[in-house]
Amino acid sequence: MGGYILREEEKNIVLPLDAVERLIAAGNGDAALLYLELQRIDTGVTAQRLMQRLRWSQLRLNVAERELQRMGLLPSGEERKPLDPPEERQVYTTADLTEMLQGDDGFRMLVPQVEEKLGKKLKTADLQILAGLYDDLGLPVDVLYLLVNHCVTRSERRYGPGRRPTMRQMEKEGYYWARLGLFDQDSAAAYLKTCALRDEQMSVYMRALGLGDRRPVESEERYIRSWMDKGFDADAVALAYDKTVLYKKELNWRYLNGILRRWDEQGWHTAEEVRDGEEKKPAAPKTEPSGLEKYMEW
Repeated sequence: MGGYILREEEKNIVLPLDAVERLIAAGNGDAALLYLELQRIDTGVTAQRLMQRLRWSQLRLNVAERELQRMGLLPSGEERKPLDPPEERQVYTTADLTEMLQGDDGFRMLVPQVEEKLGKKLKTADLQILAGLYDDLGLPVDVLYLLVNHCVTRSERRYGPGRRPTMRQMEKEGYYWARLGLFDQDSAAAYLKTCALRDEQMSVYMRALGLGDRRPVESEERYIRSWMDKGFDADAVALAYDKTVLYKKELNWRYLNGILRRWDEQGWHTAEEVRDGEEKKPAAPKTEPSGLEKYMEW
């Protein structure tokens, strides 16, 4: 168990070696910081108190909590996972924004960088969203700059050169990053590297679906990304496509997704696993034909 010891009249925290090894192996700075704070307090504490102490948003605290629960260092509790920016969030007045621009070097440096990437002057509503991501949600300046670049690149790839994302789109992406725990440059850079690899693979899946080399539209991309997340390779998707066309006579995304969902439940994610699994699946029992069927056969 962790706790306090006294050395030369100063309090020192003692941590279990197993917990320290788990934290180091996970490499999650927020989870480690939350664990240290909980050990330091060593009493019951509210989420509001933790957010004040750590200067975190509720979402950032939730992500760190879930990581500690995954490591077995915190009892599981009810999961709080907002999917999108909350409807009621902190409102930044003109005076608040002025104070941040004058008194916060990080925010003051971030604003012209974002304006340069978007090719426009940020209005008050835009600054309010940016302040929310930086001050309320807790995304650091370097992470926010990576976020803006990612959103700009994605918008140009989807809609053509010169197209820029809206601040609302960047806000939604920021909350997604927060749910993933991307609160430092290293984790954000690793995530962007994964995104780049997936973008390269996207064309392989599109060809498996008989759609050639064109870029997928947003709804198509969501389907393909979900299949990637579940571990399906392009050959397995091609098999599901063949079955879909056989029964539907055309590509039907919902029907194809249903096939892959059933395969996922069976643990089949490669073409080889699908073929082996279907070969081993017991044949449906034969039923005695009805009187009408016998008559029609006769």
